[in-house]
Amino acid sequence: MNLRNDSDEIYYFIVDFFNDLTGMDKYSDKLWDLQSKGAKTNSPKTIGKELVTLFKNFLSDFEFAEYILFVGGVSSVFRVDEKINQFGIENVKTDAKNKMIEGLKEEAASKEYINNSSITDINILSFLEKIKFVVDNKNPSEYVKAIIKEHPRLVSEEKILNAIFNEIRDKQASKKNIQVVEGVVIETKDEALRYFRHLTASDVRLLTLQRIINRNPIEQGVPRSFIPILRKCPPEQENDFIQECQVALSKALFNKNSADEFWALLEDIYNNIITNPRLDVNAIYNLLDKDIKKNARDFDVLSLKYFIAQVKDGIQK
Repeated sequence: MNLRNDSDEIYYFIVDFFNDLTGMDKYSDKLWDLQSKGAKTNSPKTIGKELVTLFKNFLSDFEFAEYILFVGGVSSVFRVDEKINQFGIENVKTDAKNKMIEGLKEEAASKEYINNSSITDINILSFLEKIKFVVDNKNPSEYVKAIIKEHPRLVSEEKILNAIFNEIRDKQASKKNIQVVEGVVIETKDEALRYFRHLTASDVRLLTLQRIINRNPIEQGVPRSFIPILRKCPPEQENDFIQECQVALSKALFNKNSADEFWALLEDIYNNIITNPRLDVNAIYNLLDKDIKKNARDFDVLSLKYFIAQVKDGIQK
């Protein structure tokens, strides 16, 4: 979901409700439906069977912007051009397409939730024109790099990137255990959110940040490195001052329109702290690239120093 041209539109990631995973925009107007199959050598007929949940959603009253089958691999007889890993029906060989249709028809006929009268050639061909196939050819670390906007100096170690991937995956898996949804009927798309089987784009960014700096900067209170700055604040204004810093940090982290600027800033802060571990927050602030600071528009001087302190305390534990 992070590797699409329209990824910035996706706000909710709904787990095991409409399908294995369904993306939803912030106002529930647009849905991206994804079915996942992990096997590496799926035959065309097997792939057809795996399309059944996507086909069910295609036939439903809800409109989905995208129908995506995510697979670990496909057999050598499936693709016209084997170098293309994201493609539509145009890159599926004719014989493979026919086998895929055969598998889809068999699987659809076996499901009580699909009316047999809907399993027509017209419906299936219309559906296949909308399917996007994605063959998983990436390491887990590459998916995380898409979140942090390819800032390699921020996290270069493969094991850390893989740990971030695993943490997000485990968080996603935990959502499957929240409330039973088998047999649930909803009338509007946004009703899916009532069952809390979702993550948000903000949750994913926060999980990533937590792993990089070894702390939750939203929940863990005032960082120790910020205390010398806080002491200069009048006692009666301390709470408001801290709250302003926390609000600025939250805005910066969760502002999807400035995601690249946020990760660039974190990369600059992170590397200056690693290079100069004995410097205090004020000194680190003065070392930051001026253009990077200016582009981080959700921060002012003091709230940025608060963020620097959060990062410093986290990575120097």
